[in-house]
Amino acid sequence: MQKPRLSFWQIWNMSFGFFGIQFGWGLQMANMSAIYQYLGAKESEIAFLWLAAPLTGLIVQPIVGYMSDRTWNTLGRRRPYFLVGALLASLALIAMPNSGTIWMAAGLLWILDASINITMEPFRAFVGDMLPSDQRKSGFAMQSLLVGLGAVLSSGLPYVLTNWFNVASTSTAGGIPHTVELAFYIGSVVFISAVLYTIFSTKEYPPDNVEEFFQSKRESAGVGIAFKEIVSGIVSMPKAMRQLAVVQFFTWFALFCMWIYFVPAVAIKVFGGTPGTAEYQRGNEWGGVCFSVYNGTAFVFAFVLLALVRRFSARTIHLVCLLCGGLGLVSAVVVQQQYPLILSMVLVGVAWASILSMPYAMLSNAIPAQKMGFYMGVFNFFIVIPQILASLGLGLLMKHALGDNPMNAILLGALSMIVAALFTTIVSVSEEPEHQTN
Repeated sequence: MQKPRLSFWQIWNMSFGFFGIQFGWGLQMANMSAIYQYLGAKESEIAFLWLAAPLTGLIVQPIVGYMSDRTWNTLGRRRPYFLVGALLASLALIAMPNSGTIWMAAGLLWILDASINITMEPFRAFVGDMLPSDQRKSGFAMQSLLVGLGAVLSSGLPYVLTNWFNVASTSTAGGIPHTVELAFYIGSVVFISAVLYTIFSTKEYPPDNVEEFFQSKRESAGVGIAFKEIVSGIVSMPKAMRQLAVVQFFTWFALFCMWIYFVPAVAIKVFGGTPGTAEYQRGNEWGGVCFSVYNGTAFVFAFVLLALVRRFSARTIHLVCLLCGGLGLVSAVVVQQQYPLILSMVLVGVAWASILSMPYAMLSNAIPAQKMGFYMGVFNFFIVIPQILASLGLGLLMKHALGDNPMNAILLGALSMIVAALFTTIVSVSEEPEHQTN
């Protein structure tokens, strides 16, 4: 069917659930390494304890994408998955700060990440479902805008609770500060509320022929057929998708280096703290502020992206933005001072805005519409595989090659992001910049 062009606010409504998703994810990214250390984990153990997150995405996202392609009921195609994932994620956010042991926290991270993935990946396909091809870059840029807004509020929330609302930052019996505990409770409410807003404000288009849709679903029912179709789809990935896979691999390895080690690097190398000391807590809170800065920059720069996509190709935009991100991480390692870290994170935020939107814009026009959810899920392989490698290998690198210095892991991430930018030049996506207005 010919899809109508949507207004700015219609695109906002269909994307608003991403605000809640990223609020939950932002709390996870900014606080999990510190939570592990509050519970007694060492620097060399942190990367392995993050392994649950990417492993979950590797399994969940292609399966959820495949299932959502084949779903149609009173809620629609993608919205049932939004709802189930949001409910589970909200419960996991409530449970996380009540972890009493390292392994309890790791298990809850597994549940939280699986739940977020159930919600998130259908949102990527949602853009392809609802928007004509020439508006998809705007749709993914809008998601980037809302991701930035959600993450900037969530990442700095413990700092805000301590310094603006005078919430005590003393620890619970499990060692996790009250500010972190309250932030996760707030995140639970925000997550479910934002997703429900999208569910109630946006209706999905039904299949072109509902009878044919259900007939095809009946003919291809069964676990064996599903497994065969998933494997076949992975083997026959479009060329542009394979090329983007290389870019994604180095990009997300860089991001995982930053997410795992940036906050400990700030707490230990900039504030001179050790886990359990007041200096470490202040460094941890400032690391959260830095995460808020890069996410806030992504929020602001998303408005710039909405203009840039009308004049430049997604590939060109992504190349320049990744180079900015690499430079930002290099500068953080070189300077190692509290306030200059803000400028470093501004550059990272420019890259983050593009990472959240431009690869998906390039991909959505290169894959068949009837497999949008599945291929968006498969595309996640090239996000989680580098994260798995980072989780398995960074601990050993920290111990034997990086001198247990978390700043060295940030430098490794910087180099990886620059490599990703260079590989962007080989992506053979044919596209014209948008000239129409929303």
